[in-house]
Amino acid sequence: MTAQVAPPSPFALFLRRLLADAIGTFGLVFAGCGAVVVGATYPNTIDHYGICVAFGVVVAAMVFAVGHVSGAHLNPAVTIAFAAMGKFPWREVPAYIISQCIAAIGASYAVRFLLADAANLGATVPGIPILPALILEIVLTFFLMFVIAAVATDSRAQGQFAAVAVGGTVALLALVGGPLTGASMNPARTLGPALASGVFDGFWIYAVGPVVGAVAGAWTYQVVAWRPDLDRT
Repeated sequence: MTAQVAPPSPFALFLRRLLADAIGTFGLVFAGCGAVVVGATYPNTIDHYGICVAFGVVVAAMVFAVGHVSGAHLNPAVTIAFAAMGKFPWREVPAYIISQCIAAIGASYAVRFLLADAANLGATVPGIPILPALILEIVLTFFLMFVIAAVATDSRAQGQFAAVAVGGTVALLALVGGPLTGASMNPARTLGPALASGVFDGFWIYAVGPVVGAVAGAWTYQVVAWRPDLDRT
């Protein structure tokens, strides 16, 4: 007689989701910021376009890898925006954000140890005045979250292409905003390199701007596309 294995407890499943999102966030910061460091350390290897591609590809890869486990938030602003949409429980938001930030910090120190201590480890600092930098981070994250909301919450969207859509959006927005603000769109992605390098110039921009932009993008998508008969959680 075959013994039946008890299914994992809800808490165990929650821990697995936290771990999956942390791994995805680690990969995002390690590969993306690693590309910045390699480009600065070894001339004629990775330029701005290569960095944009690196961030876009790693985001797509992590969405493919952990999207079905954790939702592949990889970003505190995205987690907050999903909660604001009613697509994610608020009680789980703090744990998700903590796991993402710890992973980003760990990835940044890994870049420093394994690659080089160069280019401020990919830290994002404003290259334009404070107010335009804040507005730009809001706008960039608005469009990123608008796309995420479409592919993650609307059954009319082609969900199987979610990773490509999100990764491509990250690469495109980084291409536009990278030289101006670093195109963070992600408080955890900014926090990790900032702590590892000690560079906190304009840090509050990257804590406030992405959250405001993500919530605005999520709510806007709900307004323009919501249909109760097709809504999915």
